[in-house]
Amino acid sequence: MRWPGMRQRLYAALAATLLIRLLTLGMYPLTDTTEARYGEMARKMLETGQWIVPQIDYGVPFWGKPPLSVWLTAISYRLLGVTEFAARLPSLLMGVLICWLAYLVAARRHGADHGLRASLVVASCVLMLVSAGGVMTDPAMVAGTTLAMVACWLTLTGGSGRWGYLFFLGLAIGLLAKGPVATVLTLAPILGWALLTGRVRQLRERLPWRGGLLLTAALVLPWYWAAERQTPGFLHYFLLGEHVYRSTVSGWTGDRYGSAHAFARGTIWLYALAATLPWSPWLLWQLLRRKATLPLTPFNAGDGWTLYLLCWMLAPAAFFTLAGNILPTYVLPGVVGFGLLTAEIWRQRLRRPCAGVPEALAMVAPTLVLFAVLALAPQADTKSQKGVMAAYQADLRTQVGLVYFRQRPASAQFYSGGAAIELHDVEALQRHLDRTPVCYVVMRRSAFVHLPAQLRARLGLVDGPHRDDYLLLRKSAGASGWTIPPPS
Repeated sequence: MRWPGMRQRLYAALAATLLIRLLTLGMYPLTDTTEARYGEMARKMLETGQWIVPQIDYGVPFWGKPPLSVWLTAISYRLLGVTEFAARLPSLLMGVLICWLAYLVAARRHGADHGLRASLVVASCVLMLVSAGGVMTDPAMVAGTTLAMVACWLTLTGGSGRWGYLFFLGLAIGLLAKGPVATVLTLAPILGWALLTGRVRQLRERLPWRGGLLLTAALVLPWYWAAERQTPGFLHYFLLGEHVYRSTVSGWTGDRYGSAHAFARGTIWLYALAATLPWSPWLLWQLLRRKATLPLTPFNAGDGWTLYLLCWMLAPAAFFTLAGNILPTYVLPGVVGFGLLTAEIWRQRLRRPCAGVPEALAMVAPTLVLFAVLALAPQADTKSQKGVMAAYQADLRTQVGLVYFRQRPASAQFYSGGAAIELHDVEALQRHLDRTPVCYVVMRRSAFVHLPAQLRARLGLVDGPHRDDYLLLRKSAGASGWTIPPPS
């Protein structure tokens, strides 16, 4: 029996990686907080026809991020229906675009097999796999930064003139997906590389700065202007709050849409190592063995490609080193540079012992994702209100209201189709029960046990306590009520 050749094995591994991610997109509910929030904003966008500024609640603008990812999800809903699969599909398509760009630039250097190696490493990094199936803004932003980085390199190394304009298109995509931070994470590694290799003049002369900046401005500024005009105060909050205070103030309390994530300075480097599993230990091992032939010294050997990849890979972690308010996804733009650098070393190890190790590593991450989804999907309700909504729909006898007391997760809005309302105090809940003969109320067990006894007596249990300790209760004319003892 003849074993498949290298190219066939690479194609098979890459196809398996993408297929596993595709098949798992709809296997679990949208989870709180990030996925359900962005999924619900896209649903509201489609429902209301308000396409300029996303809404975190009806009539309440969302200023945390630009709308590109929400636009893509809303379009997906329109084409495929409002489902978990449709919500996650745009992120997967962005992941495919990122891998194709990695293939393109690598194949131009060393042929199709090398391009496949590069795209396979990028696709199989843990953070890329997770992000490519999540409802979030990062995949769209990284598609923009990757396009800009690839286009810049191809422009500087003799590519056609259109790549220069595609560089500025990549900047525009990043600005519409995440904001100015995308531009910083693109220009910082490019300028660092140009300074270290003495190619600043080449950078200035090869890129079409005048026409390119006009292209970026024409694509980006109309939305920023329209968003500020429609919701005054957006620019101040977004540019200062989201881009300055969020990254520099540990435990920042001005976040309108959640709580700040306070971590020790330098934690981002641990995230970078974890994000690039299972490849990061292998890459470090190869570099430390001193047998890898990668020309790390001098850095500007040849055309400077090695240093370009190093700057690309390290820029996000370096930029956020002193930031206290961080998330693991902040290192995602550097994963592409990491994948391309790893592919360079992989190519040099092809005729050495254990040359098949990288192919095995490439299947570790997607296989783990598949088993994790299959094992954890039944428990996913603990981070989503989908199960509570299913119990509500199963018990629903007529078109009556649904109230969340004290806390309404984003997934409750998504799975109720925006019908769930939120009440914050006992008096408001009492008034609501007084004027509605039948209604459903969802609250945590801890909130229920602290209700006045006469109010508890008006609510009967429908479902619970489970699903992150939420209770589904029903008030009706003749309800006998239900009580729950306080936790011991």
